[in-house]
Amino acid sequence: MRTNPRSTVRIGDHPVHPMLVPFVIAFYSAAFAADIGYDASQHPFFARAAFWLIGAGIVASAAAGTLGLIDFLSDAAIRRLSAAWWHLGANVALSLVSILDWILRYRVGADAGSSAYIWLSLLAFLLLLFSGWKGGEMVYRHRVGVSDPRLDFAKTPAGIISGE
Repeated sequence: MRTNPRSTVRIGDHPVHPMLVPFVIAFYSAAFAADIGYDASQHPFFARAAFWLIGAGIVASAAAGTLGLIDFLSDAAIRRLSAAWWHLGANVALSLVSILDWILRYRVGADAGSSAYIWLSLLAFLLLLFSGWKGGEMVYRHRVGVSDPRLDFAKTPAGIISGE
């Protein structure tokens, strides 16, 4: 009998949510880096890159967040974890900050937005770090979504469990 929380949306034994998370991390981290690049160089490439990376981050967040929410709602053991609630809250805040950031940049233009809203990009990056910390806690401490043969007695040969 499995004792650790299980991811609902999987391909085989592989949870899909963590497959999408690296895209979210890459897009939002690169957007913040592009804002820093624009601030240092004033080259419009960096401002346009930040604008498009934030947009891509929003799309990737929607996909990863939807699957994460399905996992959260589908397993009461996940909902009992404090880290899961913090992870969810940080991701909702990250999404709202990023959507606001993208809309403001759209209204004023990418170049002006990169100068005026770098603080939103920084806030998104900090929320991303916190959310990742809590997501890591869920996986490495609480074993959420981890396929562990020592805990999955239905699939484990008896010799491994008994030490024979």
